[in-house]
Amino acid sequence: MRRTGFVTHERFFWHDPGPSAGGRRPDGTVLQVGEPADHPDTKRRLIGLLEATGYVDHLVRLAPRYAELDELTRFHDPAYVAQVEALSAEGFGAVGRSAYVGAGTFDIARLAAGGALVATEAVLRGDVDDAYALLRPAGHHAERDRGLGFCIFSNAVLAAMHARTVFGVERIAIVDWDVHHGNGTQWAFYDDPTVLTVSVHQDGRFPTDTGGLAERGDGDGFGANINVPLMPGCGHGAYVAVFERVVVPALERFAPELIIVASGYDAGGFDAMAHMMCHSGTFAAMAAMMVDVADRCCQGRLVVLHEGGYSPFHVPFCGLAVIEQLTGVASGVVDPFATLAALPYQHLQPHQEALIDRAAELVDDVPLPS
Repeated sequence: MRRTGFVTHERFFWHDPGPSAGGRRPDGTVLQVGEPADHPDTKRRLIGLLEATGYVDHLVRLAPRYAELDELTRFHDPAYVAQVEALSAEGFGAVGRSAYVGAGTFDIARLAAGGALVATEAVLRGDVDDAYALLRPAGHHAERDRGLGFCIFSNAVLAAMHARTVFGVERIAIVDWDVHHGNGTQWAFYDDPTVLTVSVHQDGRFPTDTGGLAERGDGDGFGANINVPLMPGCGHGAYVAVFERVVVPALERFAPELIIVASGYDAGGFDAMAHMMCHSGTFAAMAAMMVDVADRCCQGRLVVLHEGGYSPFHVPFCGLAVIEQLTGVASGVVDPFATLAALPYQHLQPHQEALIDRAAELVDDVPLPS
C-alpha cells in the first residue's frame, strides 16, 4: 500500500461561476438559464463516495493553504491577479471566455492553487508517496493573463514552477487527460525543454483553435509539447493505445523527476461536455500506467490534480478508480456505470489508430536528459 496524500476543502465548493445561458437571441437576450456545468456536485460527490465507503481512511489528509501572491505571479501577470481580486470583491465578473469569478472566488482560487502546491510539497519531501488534489476551480485552461473555460489560476503550472523554484526539480512532466486541450499548460512551457507537456483530448472541443499535432514547442522547447487530438467517439481502446504508444514512451525518453497529471473525467461516456466513451476502467488503466512509469522514472513522484468532469453520477466512480491505483488498494466498490465498457466501438478503431501512429512519431523529438 502506498501512502497517498489527499487534498480538498469545503471552500472549493463555494466558488460560484454563475448560471449557464442555454441560448440567446441575436440581440443578446438570454432565452434559458440553468445550473452551471461546473456545478460543485461534480466534485463534492467524489468526497461523498470516499467517505461513504470508508476508503478515505486509506488516504493521508493534507490541508491546503492559500497560495501567496508571489507564488501566483511566478506564472500569472500581476495585473491579472489583481483583476481577479477586484472582481471577486465586487461580487461577480468575467476574467476570460467562460471564466467568471463570484464573491470570494479570489480566496477560493488561491486556496485551490495552494492545494496543488501542498500536494507537490508533500510528495517531494517524501511525506507521502503520491498525492491526489481534489481542487475547484480547475486550472488547465488558465493562461498567464486571463482565465478560460471555468479556470482561474493554473494549478498544474504553479505546482510545476513551485517544484522547480523551491525544490530544485530540473525535469517535470505534465500529462493532461482532460477531454479539453490543456492550452494554459502548453503555452506556459512552450519554449522550455525542461518541462514535457502532453495533452490527450477531443480534437477542437475546447478551445477550438489549439491542441493540434503541429503544436510541438518553440526554440529549445521544440519536441517538449505533444498533443494527441482524438476524434469524437474514442473509448477505452483508443485511450489505452495512446498511453501505451505515446504517453509512456515520451515519459520514458524524457526521464522526469516529477510527474503531474491533470486528471479530468469529461472523456467519460456520460459527460455532457464532450463526446467520448471512456469508463472508470479507462481511467484506472491510464492511472496504473502513470504509477508504473513514475516508479521507474522518478522514484514514484506523482501528483494528480483534479480538473474537469461534469457528470455528477459518473465522475465519483472514475475518480475512485484513479485513487485506487495511487494507493494500490482495491475499494471493492462496483461501478454501476461500467456497462459503458460493453458498448460497441470501445475497441481501438482503424481511423483512431492512424492518428495515434502519427502522434507516436513525435516521441522521437522529445528532449533527452542532458
